[in-house]
Amino acid sequence: MRRMDLRRFLLIPILTAFLIAVSIATSAPALTQPTLPPKPAPAPERWRGLIGEYGPDDDVIIVFEREGKLCALLKHTEVEILEEVDQNTFKFLSPGPHAQQHVTFERDANGRAKQLAIDAVVVKRRQIEPESGNQLHVTPLRPVADLMKEALAAQPPSETGNFRETDLVELTKLDPTIRLEVRYATTNNFLGTKFYSQARAFMQRPAAEAVARANQKLKEYGYGLLIHDAYRPWYVTKVFWDATPEDKHIFVADPAKGSRHNRGCAVDLTLYDLKTKKPIEMVSTYDETTARAYPDYPGGTSLQRWHRKLLRDVMESEGFTVYEAEWWHFDYKDWQKYRIGNVRFEEIGRKTVTTMSP
Repeated sequence: MRRMDLRRFLLIPILTAFLIAVSIATSAPALTQPTLPPKPAPAPERWRGLIGEYGPDDDVIIVFEREGKLCALLKHTEVEILEEVDQNTFKFLSPGPHAQQHVTFERDANGRAKQLAIDAVVVKRRQIEPESGNQLHVTPLRPVADLMKEALAAQPPSETGNFRETDLVELTKLDPTIRLEVRYATTNNFLGTKFYSQARAFMQRPAAEAVARANQKLKEYGYGLLIHDAYRPWYVTKVFWDATPEDKHIFVADPAKGSRHNRGCAVDLTLYDLKTKKPIEMVSTYDETTARAYPDYPGGTSLQRWHRKLLRDVMESEGFTVYEAEWWHFDYKDWQKYRIGNVRFEEIGRKTVTTMSP
């Protein structure tokens, strides 16, 4: 009898733990995987220097790779397959107005095309990607140091309504396999100025947990998430706006309205390879203020676009929406329910959070 009582006593915590585990499993969102086409092979290396944009703003030719073929997008709608004649010469394969016309590329010493010629018509390459490195730069309208002083002295716009309590948590404490490359804690950003004193990434708890789940899903494909930015104090948004030329304001948030980053519900991110720990090459670089940044930009390579789609599909499966002008920027579904924040990283309280399994 005493032995049976002891067994029953020992079973109580085991059964309790089991019931808690079942409850968590049934209440947590299912890790459903998005359906993607097969991963394409990399584009031939000899074509990499040809891929890009050519011509004036009103008549851009986009040369890109699709399904193992080099293609040209003309007039924004006409896709022409280019048949390779030799390393620098191609001809239009499809019947139509360009049938049998030749496209000849002129390369520089590094193998990068400087121009193309369609028969006798020469079209110069458009310099839209970084000359070197992985970051485009914008010349600020005024010295950033002056703008920073003004922004720190200013106040965010007042808001009325019922908002949730702010609960910013650190992404890497939810899941240590989330990696960071916080550009605004360095000078490697579009304004070339250090804005954060710490390389950290915070989000409102529901959004942060959704990012952690997305990171878990990506592991089945061999990838993880690399975070460039998450919660951003309002004063930084004001500097971005005041420093950026008006024709590029679509790429920065209006401080009069605040940004979703300010609310702790937006994240800038990309993929990294779990084996090599290196970032995955996308169609454009991060924070690029060109058409290549758009999430539906047709250029680049099949593999770059496949990675872009993988990132988008996984993030959307967790309640995020991609920003229309930036493939790397995702907004969480409940962003309207949080106030604009202006607290610095150093002032965010360190809270104990549950760590997800690697």
